[in-house]
Amino acid sequence: MSIETFVQWVISLVSDYLYVGIFSASLLETIFPPIPSEAIFPLAGFVVSKNNMSFFHVIGLGITGAAGSTTGSFVTYLLALKIGREGLARYLKYVRITDEHMKKVDRWFAHHGEKVVLFGRMVPGIRELVSIPAGFLKMKVLKFLIFTFVGSCVWGISLSLVGYYFGIASVHFFG
Repeated sequence: MSIETFVQWVISLVSDYLYVGIFSASLLETIFPPIPSEAIFPLAGFVVSKNNMSFFHVIGLGITGAAGSTTGSFVTYLLALKIGREGLARYLKYVRITDEHMKKVDRWFAHHGEKVVLFGRMVPGIRELVSIPAGFLKMKVLKFLIFTFVGSCVWGISLSLVGYYFGIASVHFFG
């Protein structure tokens, strides 16, 4: 299956099965980064507005998506925890991540602390990767889950609102 076909499948999943679709797509995008959350959440918000659903569905979708993101991030966290820093270094060299890169991550995490997980969940490109250092640096599980869920809620609700209001604006503009 090509990346394009896979992305089309995810779009159909979100459009056809709104809540189950956003949970599944969010879970998958944290494990397989080719699926951008910047596309799936606005799509879900747009579907809500086009179907004249209540504004509260946008909040529900953000929370449901955050649950999916948290689940996927937890899988990545557990893998990084189990494999450890040294094990990851063996695999990451194949994607050109050197020991020096890993040391920078260590210093960055040490300097900014665990709040990196909270705020990192709202940064494209970082959000999918922040679970790795949290795992190999042995961040407490409950704190990781709370920070990941809260950061993912902010991200998911914000992007869903963008899609929702774009849908309303398109009705007024083109209607």
